[in-house]
Amino acid sequence: MTTEYLTKYTSHMLKLADVFWAYILIAISLLLGRFIRQRISILRSLFIPSSVVAGIIALLLGKGALGAIVAANNPASPLANGLFSEAIINTWKQSPGIFINIVFATLFLGQTIPGFKKIWQQASPQAAFGQVLGWGQYVVGLLLTITVLTPVFKLPPIVASLIEIGFEGGHGTAGGMKQTFADLNFPAGADLSLTLATVGLVSGIISGTFLMNWGRNTGKITITRNSEIELGIGENEESIHTNTPESPDIKDARKSLFRDLLIDPISLNFSFVGLGIGIGWIILESLRLFESLTWGKGEAALQVMKYVPLFPMALIGGILVQILLMRTNRQYMVSRPLMERIGGLALDIVIVTGLATISLQALSANLPALLILAIAGISWNIFVYIFLAPRLIPVYPYERGLGDLGQSMGVTATGILLLRMVDPDNRSGAFECFAYKQLLFEPILGGGLFTGIAPTLINNYGALPILGLTSVILIVWLVFGFWNCKQLKKVGVDV
Repeated sequence: MTTEYLTKYTSHMLKLADVFWAYILIAISLLLGRFIRQRISILRSLFIPSSVVAGIIALLLGKGALGAIVAANNPASPLANGLFSEAIINTWKQSPGIFINIVFATLFLGQTIPGFKKIWQQASPQAAFGQVLGWGQYVVGLLLTITVLTPVFKLPPIVASLIEIGFEGGHGTAGGMKQTFADLNFPAGADLSLTLATVGLVSGIISGTFLMNWGRNTGKITITRNSEIELGIGENEESIHTNTPESPDIKDARKSLFRDLLIDPISLNFSFVGLGIGIGWIILESLRLFESLTWGKGEAALQVMKYVPLFPMALIGGILVQILLMRTNRQYMVSRPLMERIGGLALDIVIVTGLATISLQALSANLPALLILAIAGISWNIFVYIFLAPRLIPVYPYERGLGDLGQSMGVTATGILLLRMVDPDNRSGAFECFAYKQLLFEPILGGGLFTGIAPTLINNYGALPILGLTSVILIVWLVFGFWNCKQLKKVGVDV
C-alpha cells in the first residue's frame, strides 16, 4: 500500500481502544434503533431500516445537536460536545469510506453469473430503464446547477452529482464518497448526499406505494396477488440474488471443505472479500500509475483517478474472484447467504457512522438547495416511471419498473420491497430481470465507476461539458430502449 493511502486513513492516530469502543457504541446504537423502530408504527410502515434510526439517534446525541444545545446554556458542561468523544467521532468519520469497500466487494460473490447472452435477453429492457433514470438524474442536477444552484446559491458545480449519489447510490455510496468530496474542497457534499439518501429512502417507499395503488386502480398493473405478502425484510435480509440455485453437489462440497480445513465458514468467506478488495486496489493503483505516466503528467496535468474511491474497483474485484471460482469449479467455497450477512453488517456500519457524522451546520446552510435537488430528483423518477416505463419495458412495464423506481430513490432494498409488494409470486419475472440488470448497471452507476469519478469530472471540466456528455448518454439509452422494446414486442419474446 502506498504511503499516501495509509496516511489518508491514519491521520488522526487513533488508538485501538478508541476504535474498539467506537464500534461497541455502533452495536448499542443498532439495538436502540431496532427497539425504537419496533415501537413506532410509522417507522415500521415506511420500512425505515434500524441502521437509519440508529444513525439519526447518534447524530442527535452528538456535538451538532445535543452538544450544541448544552453548550449554548453551559459551555463548561461535560456534555458540551455531546455524548461521544472526539476519538469516537473521528473513527466514525473514517468508517464509511472503509466499510463501503466490503459492501461492494460482496455484491456478486457467491452469485451465479450466467452468460452474457442470457443476461442481455432478460435484462436489456430493465437496463435501459435503469440507465435512463440514472443518467437523467445527472442531467437534471447539472441543469439545476447551471441555472440556479451555482449562480443563486454560489455552490460549486459538483453539487450536480448529489442526486445520483444520494438517490441511486444510497447511504452507502454517499458515505463512501465523503473523502472524495473533502479532496475536492466540498466536504458539505457528503452531508447533503447522505440527507438526500434519507429523503430518497422515505420518498421511494411512499411514492412507490402510491404509484402501485394508482396502477391497480387504472388497470396499468394487471397482476393480482394470489398469496399474502411475506415481506420478511429486516434491514439487509433482502437480496437480489435469492434466485441463485445451488446444486446438492456444491452444498456437499462446502460441508466437506469446512470439515477438512477446520475453518469457520464466515472466516473463509471474508477471506474472499478481502481478495476481491485487494484485486480492486491493484486495479485502481494501476490506473493511477497509468494516468500519472500519460495525461496526468506535468504541472497542468488532468488527474481523475486520484479522486476515484476504491469501492467501484472492489466491486469489479469481487466479480473477478467469482468468475475465477466458477472457471475452476470452486464456487462451493463461497456461500451467498454468508456474503449477504457480511455485506449487510458492513452496510449497517456505513449507514450508522455516515448519518452520525453529518454536519447539521452544513445542512442548514444549504437547505434551499437540498430541497430543490430532492424535489427535482423525485419528480424526474416519477415522470420516467409513468411515461417511459411502457416504452422501454415490453411486458409488465409498471410491475417491473417499480423495482427500478425504488432503487433510484433509495437503495436496492427499496426496489426489492416494492417488487415483493406488487408481485409477491414473481409472475412477471421481475426479480430475475432486476437481478441480471444489476450486472449491467452497478459497475457504472449507483456507486459504480461513473458515480465515483463524476464529481472530479465536473470539478475539472465544468458543469456544461459534463451536461453535454450525460445528455448524449441519456439520449443513446433512450433511443436504444425504444428500439429494443419495439423489437422484443415484434418477435414476441417474453422477457
